[in-house]
Amino acid sequence: MAGESSRDTGTGLARNAVGLREVLFQSVTAMAPAAAVAASIPAGAAFAGGSLPLSVLVALVACLFTASCVAELAQHLPAAGSVATYSAQGLHPAVGFLVGWGYVFVEALVPPLLLLQLGFTTAGTLHQQWPSYPADLWWPWSLAGAVVIAVAGYFGVRASARFGTVLGIFEILVFVAFAVMLIVAAGSGNTLSVFGTSHTAHGYGGFGGVFAGSVYTVLAFAGFEAAAPLAEEAKDPRRTMRRAVFGAALAIGVVYVLTTYAMAVYFGPDRFSGFGAAGDASWEGVARASFGLFWVILFLAVVNSTVANANACSNVSTRTAFALGRIGVFPRAFARLHPRRRSPVTGVAVQFVVAVAAMLGLGLGYDPVTAFALLATVIVTVIIGVYIVADVACAGYFLRRRRDLFSPLRHLVFPALGIAAFVPALLTAAGIPAFGFVAELAPPVSYAGPVVAVWMAAGIVVLAVLARRYPDRLAQTGRVHLIDPDEEHEQTGAVRG
Repeated sequence: MAGESSRDTGTGLARNAVGLREVLFQSVTAMAPAAAVAASIPAGAAFAGGSLPLSVLVALVACLFTASCVAELAQHLPAAGSVATYSAQGLHPAVGFLVGWGYVFVEALVPPLLLLQLGFTTAGTLHQQWPSYPADLWWPWSLAGAVVIAVAGYFGVRASARFGTVLGIFEILVFVAFAVMLIVAAGSGNTLSVFGTSHTAHGYGGFGGVFAGSVYTVLAFAGFEAAAPLAEEAKDPRRTMRRAVFGAALAIGVVYVLTTYAMAVYFGPDRFSGFGAAGDASWEGVARASFGLFWVILFLAVVNSTVANANACSNVSTRTAFALGRIGVFPRAFARLHPRRRSPVTGVAVQFVVAVAAMLGLGLGYDPVTAFALLATVIVTVIIGVYIVADVACAGYFLRRRRDLFSPLRHLVFPALGIAAFVPALLTAAGIPAFGFVAELAPPVSYAGPVVAVWMAAGIVVLAVLARRYPDRLAQTGRVHLIDPDEEHEQTGAVRG
């Protein structure tokens, strides 16, 4: 099997290929900060209104609990299998397999999701500027993005991660610069009252509106864990992984708070409930109306964000598939690496095919915006479920295997608070009306639930076959390939149980 030990660098992923900066931006770009600021976070304005900055701050604190749990696990279990390995170690190999099964599925769907956004955003903007350009001619831009991502993945983690770093720095600088411009332009309109409850939307008064806004805002943090699958390719992974995962969540959360505050005080807190992702009351609309051609730079930052996010999540899906192929619970072809670049070439090829097929099949079968909503619902539902399992696995790992390091605060209280933060977001993403502000999903977006159910049911069937015929392979789900065999035996202990 590939990567049999930490010394076997000839058959494993490229060791020491990327440092903290590249790994950090793997998580940063997976969060797609520009796209989140422009499109995801404004969804909370319908409930929180001008108090949306407080909602973002609440969501940041809530997400940091889970980010802390993942960071703790990433430090002690540096593995390409990431959340699958954590769940196998902290709970049971069967849970680890199912987490990996779901995680690979949704991470493989993130590139087509972002490529759809790249296509309809570019086509719509070009049509707005030059009406002769067809608004429905979106797919050439999506295909071009798919090729760029596949090429970056083929050339290996160093090229792909550095590509993502450049893109990530650009989008953050653009939105932070624009936020500063908005704060300066707001002048005497700057007020800390947006961090209170006095500006919530009509019908959602007080902290109820802030909570509703924060539930939608939580979804903008998805992706902070994306650094973890690069553990076997990072320098000093025990230190790097922890800093990258937690650092990305914290740093981008601060960017979210800053940019949301800037737009709220500039646009006007008391009318911010009408702010959205498109039209005059949007980031691009404000830039067009008041800041001249700066909207072009803003548009490029959003487009840049879609490509960077797709690239980062392609890295996640291919590395996780590699880890599962290496131990034989996925086809071993996924463990095939380029002889020189050490990139998982089978995974990169499969990812490209899946991205193009899902993007064109759903985008042309419905329309790109509807296809985007369907894929987004599938992805967010599973990802939040993975976060909840990771919280439980954190408690399980330190209680069962590393009692010498157990901290009641970090390994029990934080996981509980992380679960409490993500359960409402899970119900909201799935359209389960447990709260008054949650709307039931309409077809075809409502098909997301059955799609997830079918995929996970298939995973249970595969799990049953593995448990019966290949129990040793299933037990390997918890293996950390960077750890020497003797040390690994001491850490995993009863993983095979």
